[in-house]
Amino acid sequence: MESKCNLPQAPDYTGVTLVELSPEPALDDYLQAMTLANGQAEKLIGEHMLLAWYDRDRDFESPQHASECHVNSAVPGYIDYALYHGATLKIDIEQGRFIFFYLAIDF
Repeated sequence: MESKCNLPQAPDYTGVTLVELSPEPALDDYLQAMTLANGQAEKLIGEHMLLAWYDRDRDFESPQHASECHVNSAVPGYIDYALYHGATLKIDIEQGRFIFFYLAIDF
């Protein structure tokens, strides 16, 4: 019997607005990136909740340790978490240096 193994696949961003930003000059740190991303989220989707984020400079993600169970996965844990919890906006700053996922909140 032949065994088949599914190859890792890229995340499915269906229903998620993707925004890429490359500010000049480059941002100093995560706090500047978060301020920029939050402003863009407010402008694009209004009231929102930050679901997950990644800071490549510090190799730090939220929720913390989300990627530990995704070691052999093509999708990092913070991305899987955000998509599974209904993210509607992804803001990628400086080609993956800082990534933020938001959920629009309807009242």
